[in-house]
Amino acid sequence: MKFFLIFCLFLSSVYAKKPKLFLLNVYKKDINVTSWYMSEKLDGIRAYWDGKRLLSRAGNDFNAPSFFTKDFPSHKLDGELWSKREDFSNINSIVSTQNDKARWSELTYNIFEVPNAKGGLLKRLGLVKESKYLRLIKQIEVRNNKHLEEYLKELEIKGAEGLVVRDGSLDYYTQRNNSALKVKSSNDAECEVVSYTKGRGKYRDMLGSLICKMQDDKIIKIGSGLSDVQRANPPKIGAIITFKYYGLTSKSNPRFPIFLRIRR
Repeated sequence: MKFFLIFCLFLSSVYAKKPKLFLLNVYKKDINVTSWYMSEKLDGIRAYWDGKRLLSRAGNDFNAPSFFTKDFPSHKLDGELWSKREDFSNINSIVSTQNDKARWSELTYNIFEVPNAKGGLLKRLGLVKESKYLRLIKQIEVRNNKHLEEYLKELEIKGAEGLVVRDGSLDYYTQRNNSALKVKSSNDAECEVVSYTKGRGKYRDMLGSLICKMQDDKIIKIGSGLSDVQRANPPKIGAIITFKYYGLTSKSNPRFPIFLRIRR
């Protein structure tokens, strides 16, 4: 009984600090987003500032150095730890490092929400005072869906992951609905690594492909998008990874799956 109570207290302490976040659904062309706000979807690591600490989506402390957070406000913030486009591996390495805190100077904390603040999106974001490491993500009013698609193409050419489009008239909320959408030319999904295949040719003695199980229990093979470093040290069995793909095959499997990252 005593062990059970201790275990319950442990679980409550873990889940108590897990932040409640708003989450994105997927944009579809039949959704009218005129007068909503669009912004670049940064390919970084989501972070929640609770007024004192930077937390991951799972509620883990990033243990950011004091020089990085010294100008952060006492109220809550939601945003992305980011450096530049197509630099996710480096960003992940920086926030995972315990010894070399100086590398945090390569990052900025880019804000797209002020949790629990009153008013619409722009009013909430107006509470943020930018500083060296604290930035606001630019919000652009959508003229029409064509405007959205043109801006998406413009950013993807520059290496951007995609866009986020949101109904800026709404008060702050958490969870997932169709008022906040991710817009990308490709789709993405998550799966669990269950096995590997061996590499051939230049990848002999390294990873060839990841064998993964999706949420519907379908098994897929992912061999693209992995660096030589990742092939030498692949994601562990049981790891949850994110991959992108381009539509579905005739058997409803992801077409051309490409490894993106290990989920934090």
